[in-house]
Amino acid sequence: MRTRTMIAAMIALPVNAVIFGAGAIAVLSIPALAEQAKYLLPAVIVGGFLVTFPVAWVLAPRLRARFNYPERQRNA
Repeated sequence: MRTRTMIAAMIALPVNAVIFGAGAIAVLSIPALAEQAKYLLPAVIVGGFLVTFPVAWVLAPRLRARFNYPERQRNA
């Protein structure tokens, strides 16, 4: 398995939790949406699952250490 795939699989669950939490807070904190919560919360759950894997795939390369270090400066 490629490193990017492994990193994406590892961060998929936390990414899903953040996406669901943001959607649930949006639905429950807006009074007009809170009235329809019994229909919107399942939609947030399904939408969260659909968006989780593309977001994790995009974030995975950014979590690799080799991309986070600035170029070395040589002191001659």
